[in-house]
Amino acid sequence: MQLKSVFDSSVIRAEFDKAGINPRFIPLIWKYVLQNPDCDWEDIPSLPSSAYTLLRAKFRASTSVVHSVLESNDGVTTKLLIKLQNGAFVESVIMRYDSSLGKLNGKPRPGGPRSTLCVSSQVGCKMGCTFCATGSMGFKNNLSSGEIVEQLVHASRLSTIRNVVFMGMGEPLNNYSSLVDAIRVMTASPFQISPRKITVSTVGIIHAITKLHNDVPNLNLAVSLHAPVQDIRCQIMPAARAFPLEKLMNALREYQKKSQQKIFIEYIMLDGVNDEEQHAHQLGKLLETFQVVVNLIPFNPIGSLSQFTTSTNQKVTRFQKILRDIYDIRTTVRKEMGQDISGACGQLVVNLPDKRSISSAAPLTDIEDIRRQ
Repeated sequence: MQLKSVFDSSVIRAEFDKAGINPRFIPLIWKYVLQNPDCDWEDIPSLPSSAYTLLRAKFRASTSVVHSVLESNDGVTTKLLIKLQNGAFVESVIMRYDSSLGKLNGKPRPGGPRSTLCVSSQVGCKMGCTFCATGSMGFKNNLSSGEIVEQLVHASRLSTIRNVVFMGMGEPLNNYSSLVDAIRVMTASPFQISPRKITVSTVGIIHAITKLHNDVPNLNLAVSLHAPVQDIRCQIMPAARAFPLEKLMNALREYQKKSQQKIFIEYIMLDGVNDEEQHAHQLGKLLETFQVVVNLIPFNPIGSLSQFTTSTNQKVTRFQKILRDIYDIRTTVRKEMGQDISGACGQLVVNLPDKRSISSAAPLTDIEDIRRQ
């Protein structure tokens, strides 16, 4: 029998309940494991004897291991290649920022140095987006909630993680129950990450978007829109055929009405495909009744898989100017990090590099830290 991750919340709670063990011990177990990665169950103090028996029989402190750690030349991006219990691999990326850099409404920004972790929710992805390396892998399997949380456990031993973004391998809302369970663990003791510091990105799984706010309120929702009209979306994102743009926008309107939160719009800039002035106007008209932040993402080459080229800086600037000046839509341009280690947006695809170590470097301004501005 394959042992479960101790961070699989629903499993360990069900087992404790069945054994008549008080669930208040679970966060204490998580905290000890987080602080003592090589511990034996008997090392954890003050548990009921039945808890030790149960842990030995059914759980592992970690079902995954860090295979390799790659440091980017930018000095602020680290990619973790993580081997799962079934032999598959996923990738997570640590991005170090300084939220005090830059200005907010013309004034110095509050905050300071901290790290954001980009986590994976699946091995591979079935969405098949033509600009994304992960899609070239196809879909292998969903991660358990424990395997998702273990990415945070591994990363926390390298850097203090304040923000988590579900923008790694896979479509998070296609692994809905594990996603929700993992977020509930991340926001509880001992991690205690604020829901406001967690962002879930989706290509637009409509039925799951309608559930998300009720199940895990106060999250950031990011939508990988990437085109202002349905035919272009279907061209570059085959899965968009199942999620018509009009129905998606209706779902987002209802989500925003319930949550009263801004929605992040992810828009990858593909030269000659979706980056012309007419596309900027179409996008502005589509979004002008929403409270959104549009994040323009320079396309990251994915080697021989690339059928696209990156938009010029002039096109990106013009696109941004139209959205800002004509439609009054807040628009940022993402500072790409970790391209040299294939850790940037759209580049996550499993390979097996040699192990390398990490080191500290000067942090960047965090462009994700714009939730309630």
